[in-house]
Formats: sequence, structure tokens, C-alpha cells
Amino acid sequence: MKKKSNSTSPRLTAGEIEILEMLWAAGAVTLSAAHKAMKRAIGYTTVQTRLNRLVEKGFVVRSDDRPAQYSAAVSPNDVSAGHLDLLLKRVSGGSVVPLVTHLVRDRRLSSDEVSELKALIEQAEKDLGSSSKKGR
Repeated sequence: MKKKSNSTSPRLTAGEIEILEMLWAAGAVTLSAAHKAMKRAIGYTTVQTRLNRLVEKGFVVRSDDRPAQYSAAVSPNDVSAGHLDLLLKRVSGGSVVPLVTHLVRDRRLSSDEVSELKALIEQAEKDLGSSSKKGR
């Protein structure tokens, strides 16, 4: 899947994210199949409009087939990364520490989550060590 640049990516509305979630689950679909695959009642033309907007923004690709098939051009991780970067900038001025502190102190983490966080910190420390050695 092609990756959007986080700094220049247009923002997604909740409705557009809903369409992308459907595409990630269903794969390539026609407009009719997309409408049927929605988890809630939503107008056919609303689905069509949102799909076309997502195509214009580069998040969805439309085939030249008749009827056209729509599929996601980005992964869930691509979308969440952009939104998390924006959240980080707005909430903590770009610093990760206040956000992680809040999440660790104010939420009950599972042992798997704690292990994953430890592994991420360990990897970050290794990355710091290797980048400082390259700078010498």
C-alpha cells in the first residue's frame, strides 16, 4: 500500500475513516457492495461521495473496471500515525513524555502492553546507541 506523507496528508473526517475501515475489512468493492458492507444505515449517495473524496485525497483507488472497484490505498497504520502525530503536536507540543505518562498513570495496562512498551523503549535505547556511534 502506498504511504501518505504525514505532514502533507489531508485530514480525514469520521465518515471517511468509517469508509476506510470498511475497505480494510472488505477489500476491493464496488459502490453497491461498499454500501451494503457499511455497519450502519447510510445513504447510497453518501457512500459514493465519501469514496470519491477519498479517491481525490489519495486514500482510496478506483479501478477503471465497470462497475468500478474501490480499495484502500493506505494501511490502518498509515492513517493512525498521521492522526497520532497531530494529536501529539496539539496536546503536548510534540513531546512524547507527557502523553505516555498520562497513558501509563491513568490507565490500567495489561502485562502484554507493559512488555510491549518495555521492548519499544529497549529498541529506542539501542537506536540511540547506534546513532551516537555513527556520529563519532
